[in-house]
Amino acid sequence: MKILITGICGFVGSSLAYALRNRLENVEILGVDNLSRAGSEANRGALRRAGFRLFYGDLRMASDLEALPDADWVIDAAANPSVLAGVDGNSSSRQLVEHNLWSVLNTLEYCRRCSAGVIILSSSRVYSVPTLAALPVRIEGTSFQLDTSQTQPIGVTSNGISEQFSVMPPLSLYGSTKLAAETMALEYGSTFRFPVWVNRCGVLAGAGQFGTAEQGIFSYWIHAHASGRPLRYIGFDGCGRQVRDAFHPDDLATLIVAQMRGTASNEVVFNVGGGISNARSLAQLTEWCNHEFGARSPVRDLNPRPFDVPWLVMDAGAARKQFCWKPTRSIDSIFEEIARHVRDHPDWLDRCGVT
Repeated sequence: MKILITGICGFVGSSLAYALRNRLENVEILGVDNLSRAGSEANRGALRRAGFRLFYGDLRMASDLEALPDADWVIDAAANPSVLAGVDGNSSSRQLVEHNLWSVLNTLEYCRRCSAGVIILSSSRVYSVPTLAALPVRIEGTSFQLDTSQTQPIGVTSNGISEQFSVMPPLSLYGSTKLAAETMALEYGSTFRFPVWVNRCGVLAGAGQFGTAEQGIFSYWIHAHASGRPLRYIGFDGCGRQVRDAFHPDDLATLIVAQMRGTASNEVVFNVGGGISNARSLAQLTEWCNHEFGARSPVRDLNPRPFDVPWLVMDAGAARKQFCWKPTRSIDSIFEEIARHVRDHPDWLDRCGVT
């Protein structure tokens, strides 16, 4: 089997390359990347030394895919991953659409040409921001928790947000590009008869992530805490009670293998994340960092930030039912892995271009 990973020099793409090679026999893994993110060059060198076959290419340019060899499967791990992309001044709205939608359309044309199946790595941010912001939550210690005594919107379970939750805009420009990419992938798969799986991923976290305050928050926070960089609790009374769940790329790789080995199904869109047991607030993460690296007090910033929500935990029950999948890595083990990376690479945020 031959697998092409787009965005292979990023954190998720490179992590999946190693994990899939360890899980599959007689597999050849190829990768394409435009090396636009700081840190990608270091990953490219490591991947080449590990024996992966890499191609330079910008997926926004259809011609850059023409020279790629045929593959049996494509894993779409290339994207601008920030929920603030297009509005933060670091990229334009047009650039965001080109990176997160046009590049997927060109990738789907590649899949059509060589009859390759595709696995789309989508996002939890395809869900409606106003509906998420209106979720009934209560304060429990240093975190928000879902208030199960109140009526919940459709798609909310005791385990988190399910695939039935509202995708009604506004989602953010980022979320809208990811949802549009999902739709086009499903249409291409149906029209040209190749398999498509869509994984709406929660927060992926682990050592070597190019974390920033806008994405990769768990990795960023631990590195920033240890290196003495400024930390802020933004919005929500400036107390850091907002909650997200995390899971490791190794667990995502396990699901991807099951999907590549699976058969056609009416259910092809899945929420994937760490779930309730792997959910933590920023304040809880700070408490963990205080124990590991010494006490710090983040600055309270009462000004809300666009698209932030108080509580977003992924219910992966559908993936568990269809593939017997659940994350095996605990959030504490993920934090410990990141902490080891912090100690080995104290200049990591500088190397990743974080200002």
